[in-house]
Amino acid sequence: MASTDSTVERGSGNVFADLGFPDADAHLVKAELVSRIDDIVRDRGITQTEAAQLMGLSQPDVSRLLRGDFREYSLERLFRLLNALGRDIDIVVRPPRSTSEGRLRITGEPA
Repeated sequence: MASTDSTVERGSGNVFADLGFPDADAHLVKAELVSRIDDIVRDRGITQTEAAQLMGLSQPDVSRLLRGDFREYSLERLFRLLNALGRDIDIVVRPPRSTSEGRLRITGEPA
């Protein structure tokens, strides 16, 4: 097997920022919210059609959302989808823990 030189670069913790996406923090938060939606659907053992009925979407829209096509969804809309699945959303605004710029993040209990 031939040896190849490769370089490993540590990521920032936000793949969207690492790839140069504008609004990378918002993309990361959306991805985390969609991941929570997927966890809830899986934990409940419901179909995409059942999830669609609960969230007021079509089954194809749920499929696209759970495959990561969430660019068209606002944070507010994702919050409403989580509410429709029986989850509370708490928004907390506080000073940053460090002297750096504030950031967006998702915390909470698993599905």
